[in-house]
Parts: sequence; structure tokens; C-alpha cells
Amino acid sequence: MSSINFLKNKTILVTGGTGSFGKHFIKFLLAKSKAKKIIIFSRDELKQSRIKDEIDDSRLRFFLGDIRDLPRLQRAFYGVDIVVHAAALKQVPVLEYNPFEAIKTNIIGSQNIIEASIDCGVEKVLLISTDKAVQPVNLYGSTKLCAEKLFANANVYSPGKTIFSCVRYGNVVGSRGSIIEILLRKNGSDKFYITDERMTRFWMTLEQSFDLVISVLKNMVGGEIFVPKIPSMKVLDIFKVIVPQAKLEIIGVRPGEKVHETLLTSEEAPRSLEFSDYFTVLPHYDDLSDKKSRFAKLIKQGKAVSPGFCFSSDDNKLWLSAKEFKDIICKLNIDQERV
Repeated sequence: MSSINFLKNKTILVTGGTGSFGKHFIKFLLAKSKAKKIIIFSRDELKQSRIKDEIDDSRLRFFLGDIRDLPRLQRAFYGVDIVVHAAALKQVPVLEYNPFEAIKTNIIGSQNIIEASIDCGVEKVLLISTDKAVQPVNLYGSTKLCAEKLFANANVYSPGKTIFSCVRYGNVVGSRGSIIEILLRKNGSDKFYITDERMTRFWMTLEQSFDLVISVLKNMVGGEIFVPKIPSMKVLDIFKVIVPQAKLEIIGVRPGEKVHETLLTSEEAPRSLEFSDYFTVLPHYDDLSDKKSRFAKLIKQGKAVSPGFCFSSDDNKLWLSAKEFKDIICKLNIDQERV
């Protein structure tokens, strides 16, 4: 894991701080960092109350608000050094029927994050994005693609003062509303439905997502999209591990769903760099041939990916075995009982 010492005496705010990622990331920061203050920003008063009862740490603060509300964000961001933007509406079927709600939160809300960060002099702002933003086929992915574009281009507004970057990754094992959570909750049922037996997805653990975010916060220059090298797994194999006794019925791919996901496209390849554990996609608007570019050091350290390279869940070189996945699930059950 990248050194976390750079967070010493920093004030960190997490939007969507009561969500799956936010809650556990805050616990991670409290346990591992010497941050001065950690602020949970969310609209869920009940979950904030439960976290307050659960965690006894004087560095933890709570801010009730909605990212759709710019003045509230401006108040919350006062004195904040780092913002991790994890708030989003993300349930694909629900957003297909409530499209403008997704736009108000995931797009307009993200622009509000940008405005408030610049107004309040925040040092670093990181968007948590998703593989659904790549060549999107549903509204959720489309709104996250827009958010990525907003963050990448926000660096022209306050150069050298507030920098914005994105991290883009796949499914997190055990996140709220995921297929894994549903299978664990309904384990014991005789029958489950699967949309396509060929379907593959990228997977990572919460701990891996924390390590990635810390590394990105330390090394970000502004405008990059960071993509971790994470393994794939067939969705069918997930069912076999968690509910091996159940009968599976194939029902076909649903609207807004892909058979395979992509984290880095061939169109992004010409401006992408490869490192040991991740790829970095550099923004369009910078002249990457300029030796005085802010990315010059990064370009020197990284390796250009081959023309036409694409990082997709079906042709991934990294795959989770059934045993590896089962070990992760067993640990997840222990962790859920503990937290």
C-alpha cells in the first residue's frame, strides 16, 4: 500500500460517507491515518446516527446535506484539504425509470462538488467512478461518464490550487445492492435467475479499493483517470460458489446491461500509461509531447500501452479462481458480523 503519512494533519471529507465504500473507507482512515479531521457528508440522518453510535473517535464529524445543494457544500468544504467524492445514485433499473434524478445527483451534483471545492480552496478532489462509465449502455453509466469529463476538465479552472482526478474500477465484493450481497442474503433459496451464462465482471475487495484511493490521492497530478489491474470472474461461477445447490434459469440480458465490462478502451489507449498495478488515462487537452507538461514525470515513469489495447473483463489476464473467491466471501462474512 502507498504510504498514508501524507494525510497527517489533513482534513478529509467523504461525500456519500454512509454508503458501502464511504463507511468502510472512513473506518480505514481512522485506523490507519493521522488525519486531523474526517467528515462524513451524506443525506442519510439514520445511517449517520448509527455510525456515530458505532465509532467513538474525536476526529470524526458529520455533515447532513445533499450534493445537489451547492450552498450546503460550500459550507461543508470550508477548511477541507481533501474531498473523496463517492456520493451517487447507482441502481441501474431504478435510474432508468427516474432519469432526471440521476442527472441531478450524478452530473449536477458532481459539478457542485467542483464549484464548492474551488470556492473553498480544497487541495485535492477525487471522483470514485465505475466501469459502467466506459462505453455506457445505461443512464447510470452515462452520468458517471459525464462526471469523469467534468472532473478532468475542472483542472483548467484553478490550476495549481485545486486539482481533480478520477479513479475508475469495477464491482466491489460485498458492496450494498451487489449481486453478491443479494446471493448471500437469499442463500438457501431453491432457484435463482441469471441473465447470461457468458457474463463476466471485474472484481476487487474493499481493502483493494482503499489502497488504490490512497495511492491516487498521493500521486495525482490532475486530470488523470486511474484504472487498477483487477481480476475478472464469470458471474455464473459466483453463483456456483455462493449458492451451489440452487437451480439456475437463464433469462437473457436485461436493458442497460452488458455481457462484459470494460475499464479502458482502445480509443483511450493512445493517451494511457501502464504501471505495475494500474493504468493511467491522461486528459485530451494537455500536450503530452511538451517536456514541461505536468505529466512529463509520469510519462517518463510509465510505459505506453500498445496501440489498440483494451482492458475488458472477458479477455483479462487476471482471473479469480473459485477457491480465491470463496476465501474472499468467507472473510467478508466475518467482517460483516464484526461491523
